[in-house]
Amino acid sequence: MANINIKDIARLSGVGIATVSRVINQTGSVSEKTKKKVMDVINEYNYIPNNNARNLKLTQSENIALIVKYMSNPFFIKMMDVIEIEMASRGYPLLIQNVDDSSDELDIAISESMHSNLCGVIIMGGSFSSYTESKFKQLGIPSVLLTVSSEGNVDPSLYSSVIIDDEKEAYKATKYLIEMGHKNIGFLYKDVMRLITPNILRYQGYKRALEESGIPVDDNLISTGVPVSGAGFRAGFLAMKQLMQKNPSMTAVFAFSDVLAIGAAKAALAGGKKIPEDISIIGFDGIEMTEFYNPALDTVYQPATEMALSAVSLLHGMMNGEKSQHMVYDSVIMKRGSVKKIQEIE
Repeated sequence: MANINIKDIARLSGVGIATVSRVINQTGSVSEKTKKKVMDVINEYNYIPNNNARNLKLTQSENIALIVKYMSNPFFIKMMDVIEIEMASRGYPLLIQNVDDSSDELDIAISESMHSNLCGVIIMGGSFSSYTESKFKQLGIPSVLLTVSSEGNVDPSLYSSVIIDDEKEAYKATKYLIEMGHKNIGFLYKDVMRLITPNILRYQGYKRALEESGIPVDDNLISTGVPVSGAGFRAGFLAMKQLMQKNPSMTAVFAFSDVLAIGAAKAALAGGKKIPEDISIIGFDGIEMTEFYNPALDTVYQPATEMALSAVSLLHGMMNGEKSQHMVYDSVIMKRGSVKKIQEIE
């Protein structure tokens, strides 16, 4: 083969360009088996690395950034652990950056790419509205959105994404409550200035399920008072207290996150109610704590480990010249006994 180059070596070896670069430059983490496979191809074709190939490691950082909106979210913590372990096994240093409500996650990624010489970034959480085509072009490195995506007006080749269909999964959870006989169903979420976020999509799913079932959407059953910067246990507790005071006939509550659901359950118990005898509760995310809370809570389980592994795999692929991909996972309703059937469906 005439004029063989580093891309040819990667293709013939069945590995990525970055792996060939690490073998040539004797840097990074490469297994002996993979190293031998690459060297066999190099020797077979008498490949002599040019200066560009030799300097690939020097000109391209191997730092990966993980930008996280609300790092304290237990669901995100699980994903972060998976990503950190997987990146380490691939030989990539991982820079983790928390983003608060006053900052835009893609702006942070752009800044980090300039100051930390990144070769890729995973962004977890945030608003669909934040991700514009101009910002992706400005970022200029492989990127994967995890749990969020763009609003649909962005060239999908500029990034990859791993999400669930939040609207559909919330619709299914609400229909489950309706099928169990509930009509007075409360909803806990945070209204983030009407931006398109996963919790807004979950509200839309809740609303659609009610409307399709002929149940009026009652604003008094919807709590948007969850603090934007603190959608934690206390926020769920306080929001649930308010909902119960305004709606003594409420029989079920759907919380947009498990953390809010646990806070809501605490408020219900503190108010003298039994779960599920007096009120049914379902959360969203599938964090481990819902299984071991007393009582255990029903939840919409997201496959966090699989989603995180897919995000790493997609990013690694883009870094090695593969096209972007957009993956949508299904969720499962974990039924643990916190939802009671209160009447037969007519």
